[in-house]
Amino acid sequence: MVAVNLWSSLTRFTDGARVVEIEATTVAEVLNGLVTAYPGLAPIIEGGVSVVIDGDVASGRHTPVAPENEVFLMQRLKGG
Repeated sequence: MVAVNLWSSLTRFTDGARVVEIEATTVAEVLNGLVTAYPGLAPIIEGGVSVVIDGDVASGRHTPVAPENEVFLMQRLKGG
């Protein structure tokens, strides 16, 4: 299981949990697992998020994750 840290406004979709555990070995599995476990997150994830693993933004959906990694779901940065 991978512990995924969420930003505070997402806790309304996770019964108040700021950290949720998802069975996953890749970023894609993390995102899919979040949507399966918490369907209310689907529009947010589909709208674009960043996954940060041990302080680095994941380079793609196939990036591996492991239980020992520190994983954060972050709002995608926008700007110009």
